[in-house]
Amino acid sequence: MFEKLQNLDRRWIFLFVLLSVIIPLLFPLGLKLHTSPPVEDIYNYIENLPEESVILVSFDYGPSTEIELNPAAKAVVRHAFRKKIKVVTMALWPMGAQMSQNVMKEVAEEFDAEYGRDYVNLGYKAGGSVLLLSLKSGFAQQFPTDVNNVPLSDLPLMNKVKDYNNCALVVSLSAGVPGIREYVLIVNTQFGKTMAGACTAVTAPEMYTFLNSGQLMGLMGGLKGAAEYEKLVGIEGNARKGMDAQSVVHLVIVLFIILSNIIYFVGEYRRKRME
Repeated sequence: MFEKLQNLDRRWIFLFVLLSVIIPLLFPLGLKLHTSPPVEDIYNYIENLPEESVILVSFDYGPSTEIELNPAAKAVVRHAFRKKIKVVTMALWPMGAQMSQNVMKEVAEEFDAEYGRDYVNLGYKAGGSVLLLSLKSGFAQQFPTDVNNVPLSDLPLMNKVKDYNNCALVVSLSAGVPGIREYVLIVNTQFGKTMAGACTAVTAPEMYTFLNSGQLMGLMGGLKGAAEYEKLVGIEGNARKGMDAQSVVHLVIVLFIILSNIIYFVGEYRRKRME
């Protein structure tokens, strides 16, 4: 038995890791998840907004990071629609407009939200910080039409939302640059708008600098942050399922590390006894 373990085909390990990912995704375990203050702050802020308020959500990511950021986007938008809060979306990344289309269409169908009245997608515009600076003069200046080439003047919501001043909160869903950093430097620092963010796990440590300085009022870091927000909103989304899978696969890897060390030291002990 010991010799078999020493010569175990590594493909068995790969199979165990694969199953430890697939099974929790298909059959969620509902592992206990604690929410953190940075995520709770975003939830509480939106929860306390009056009906008919407007939030601006910027989809600053692409397909490579949608696994981490789509759940955060859906959770925020679901929360907003549940509270009868209007949502305006835009993108600083080229593929962000499509990410927004996909998320908004899915969530809007759940709440019977009407495009043009309950939400609007302005689409993508290049420029980063320069674009954000210019939007102070009005969204219509840089986005004369929405993502479907419909004039903003034909959209009832945009007749009420002229610029940042009409937005109660700005949320950047960021995978890098441009993203949260640019929004903090322009929209928060220069224009004084309340900012929240969601980012990938790898960029979260850098974003916590803005959280600690008070420039961000809340932050969802990686899949865990999105899972925490799903818990607060009361939904069993992909982030919570993903955290189940992540927790199980980490446990499996740790067990394999412990087992391999036991096998190694027992093998060394036997070898020395035979010398």
